[in-house]
Amino acid sequence: MSQREPQHTHVVYEWKHSSPLITCRFDPQGRFLFSSAEDMSVQRWEFASGTKQADYVGHDSWVNDIAFLSDEQTMVTVGYDHNMIFWSVTADEPQPLKTVQAHAGWIRSISVSPNGELIATGGNDQLVKLWTADGQPIRELAGHDSHVYRTLFHPEGEFLLSGDLSGVVRQWEVSSGKEVRTFDAKDLHTYNGGQQVHYGGIRGMAFDPEKKYLACCGLHKATNPLGATNEPVVLLFDWESGEKIRAHVSEDVNGIAWRVIFLSNDTFVAASGGSGSFLLFWKPDQEKDFHKVKMPDNMAREMDLHPDGLHLATAHYDNTLRISRMTEKENKEENKEENKS
Repeated sequence: MSQREPQHTHVVYEWKHSSPLITCRFDPQGRFLFSSAEDMSVQRWEFASGTKQADYVGHDSWVNDIAFLSDEQTMVTVGYDHNMIFWSVTADEPQPLKTVQAHAGWIRSISVSPNGELIATGGNDQLVKLWTADGQPIRELAGHDSHVYRTLFHPEGEFLLSGDLSGVVRQWEVSSGKEVRTFDAKDLHTYNGGQQVHYGGIRGMAFDPEKKYLACCGLHKATNPLGATNEPVVLLFDWESGEKIRAHVSEDVNGIAWRVIFLSNDTFVAASGGSGSFLLFWKPDQEKDFHKVKMPDNMAREMDLHPDGLHLATAHYDNTLRISRMTEKENKEENKEENKS
């Protein structure tokens, strides 16, 4: 099979809301794109037409993360109001199906297990919590000493990962709640003594399709945290050994890598926002990005990949959802080698 990689990536659609956007997620079937905004609502957009179909109103603060249950009909949102809310994906006039006060503080992240039976949340109370798919508590996982920014189930479901502000990723055994090991991603954390601020943290995590690598993204070189002077970076770890392989950087980009996603060809992409909005593409064996796309607006905050593997959605501070399409080029040298065999 020939190896393909993004060559031309460009914005094909722009959908406007009335408030700055925070995050975005496609539903599992790719029918809809959901976004959250600073007006405390969640919006449902029909992907085929770009039409905004509904507003989901129920949180009393910003919604920071969105997930979907295995029935593909139920969406779960978590917010800075401490609440986890269950919704119908397709309701014409959506109302909360169930509201759970899940954490004592901001909820930063929500993940659903591969088998769809468990929900994991993490928040500013430094806790990771496991729930049944209908929102019943199972156990608390304590061990972080700072805000938990991101959670992620291993694709095989045996383990759960959680990353915090301090740049520590903890691996938990799901069945027992026991901590298995930690990954040292402290390059993503900065403490500025003059400003007396901790800055950075694990903003996104992802596994490659072969489950060989764990990628963690965020920022480094934060010389002026309150002035947002920092650079995006993705740290790549060997899953088996837990050792860091390399730091992936991008030259002449100031910002934060908010999320990282592996593509089907084992390259990976991060969305960065700061002094400019970029989609940044890397190969696991190369430190520097091989493809860089500048988008309008300085602050891309989040990103998601459509199930078709070709469209990337980014949520921006300028009230806009942008849909970018990736086109591919064929690696001719690899094809020559294949044709010889």
